[in-house]
Amino acid sequence: MNAPSKPKPPRKKPVKAAPAKAAQPREKAALHPRNRHQGRYDFPQLIKGCPELGQFVIINPYGKESIDFADPAAVRVFNRALLKAFYGIAHWDIPADFLCPPVPGRADYVHFLADLLAEHNDGVIPRGPAVRVLDIGVGANCIYPLIGHGDYRWQFLGSDINPTALAAAKAIVQSNGLNKAISLRQQDNPKYILTGLLGGDEYFDLTLCNPPFHASLDEAQSGSRRKWKALGKADPKRKLPVLNFGGQAAELWCEGGEARFVTQLISESSPLGNRVLWFSTLVSKASNLPAIEAALKKAGALESRVVEMSQGQKQSRFVAWTFQDKAARQAWRAQRWNRNGGATPG
Repeated sequence: MNAPSKPKPPRKKPVKAAPAKAAQPREKAALHPRNRHQGRYDFPQLIKGCPELGQFVIINPYGKESIDFADPAAVRVFNRALLKAFYGIAHWDIPADFLCPPVPGRADYVHFLADLLAEHNDGVIPRGPAVRVLDIGVGANCIYPLIGHGDYRWQFLGSDINPTALAAAKAIVQSNGLNKAISLRQQDNPKYILTGLLGGDEYFDLTLCNPPFHASLDEAQSGSRRKWKALGKADPKRKLPVLNFGGQAAELWCEGGEARFVTQLISESSPLGNRVLWFSTLVSKASNLPAIEAALKKAGALESRVVEMSQGQKQSRFVAWTFQDKAARQAWRAQRWNRNGGATPG
């Protein structure tokens, strides 16, 4: 005889889940440790130094002060405030429709390059005017020289093919009394990047570059639309700028896109291998890395690095390469950084 089965307990009614709250993004959570732009910005302090920023400050969906990053005018004034507050740049402006990049991400690139130099200097970053850096495509904004000189007192040469961009960069340099630290030069032949740019007696510890990322204007515009959607700004009732952060054609796209530009840069870097310690460039698309690695092998690079960076929700990276072996790198250090009047470790 089977034992009577126990009555089943009454089914519990499912508990309704509480509506999910919007999670506040971790802004700038993974910036380089030396990056000055950690944590949230003190907007009252920024406005004190740059009063015009006040008209662009909004309260974001998380109840925090911010700016509308879809508004090029707001981004431009925000950059002006940051450069003044963090780097002592009293005068900064760019012509309309020129690239206005985010300062924290650009600073990260500079700091990781400083770490690269420290590897050849017993872990100590070489500082001071003996360290010379070439900014390929300096643009109207002159961001990299301003940050690199402000944080490490390096000397910079900025090159560009656009005379309007160079004129704007020159105005920034002159109005801030930085003529001795930052010089500018036009690449007269737009078919080339490095070829014909440098004199025979010029040596550089680093090159850096923010290449045109897209292969066409349509691709650049599509990229901007994707970014607005990701930021939750795709509102059909609101007119958004066609290109985020502005940008002239040569700053945003070129025939063949990023992969072609970077592979050409690598090819043109090879003849200058004994005059530059480390070449580098940003790479926005990880899918371009195999072609870049193949170009580095073909050019004869002795060592290369892919350095991943992260600013909040944005992932980026740069590739660095050298044509000098370890013995040559040590000789470089002795000749350029440790001589009297040379770079100051620290």
